Amino acid sequence: MTVMVSAEGIRKSYGRLPVLNGVSLEIKTGEVCCLLGPSGAGKSTLLRCVNHLESIDGGQLVVDGEVIGYREKSGKLYEMHGRDIARQRASIGMVFQHFNLYPHMTAEQNVSLAQVAVHQQGKVEARNRSRELLERVGLGSKAGKYPRQLSGGEQQRVAIARALAISPKLILFDEPTSALDPELVGEVLETIRAVASEGITMMVVTHEIGFAREVADRVVFMDGGVVVEQGPPGEVLEAPAEGRTRAFLERVL
Repeated sequence: MTVMVSAEGIRKSYGRLPVLNGVSLEIKTGEVCCLLGPSGAGKSTLLRCVNHLESIDGGQLVVDGEVIGYREKSGKLYEMHGRDIARQRASIGMVFQHFNLYPHMTAEQNVSLAQVAVHQQGKVEARNRSRELLERVGLGSKAGKYPRQLSGGEQQRVAIARALAISPKLILFDEPTSALDPELVGEVLETIRAVASEGITMMVVTHEIGFAREVADRVVFMDGGVVVEQGPPGEVLEAPAEGRTRAFLERVL
């Protein structure tokens, strides 16, 4: 199986605050990887580095064989121009904690935007694909609704449809249910479950331990900006080898 994401010694600080302290991790093509850990562990920062929403201070990130955000010249790495970074992002879907939908656009228009603006699809083709994807996430009847007319769970499902619209090779989910009321969490998790069953490579930052146990091929536990432990969910969640992992699970389960 090929490697979709390779992180080697990733370091990232905000001022004097270190957030990632040499993270190394590989995600296989078609794998669903759930990142778990306490707040401040560096999970979301790592995710944002994978599509260069955050620059890194050291190490190297490779997605599908291509170094992300940097170009090598004479043995040194130089940050790419914005247009080249945008090209790389065009094949990586991202689902944010707070949806990030355009409020002045309908659900259908939000899903169509990247297809037309980035992938140069015709408007009719993009509209048809958007409607098909909204049907797929259970929102076919809400295509003409604006975000303010949708529940939080529905907005997040629109965001998932938008991520799928670019036919991504990788989708990043940054705590996709943490901003939702409890009764809306299930509908979003069910949608992510369906996406996972289609074989798309996924990295999911989540606090939903039951979801990780059910859906993940591999669970990665992070704390203090490092990978503490990783492995199949049955091993890491049921019989963790590291004390920090055990202490975390005792608090959240």
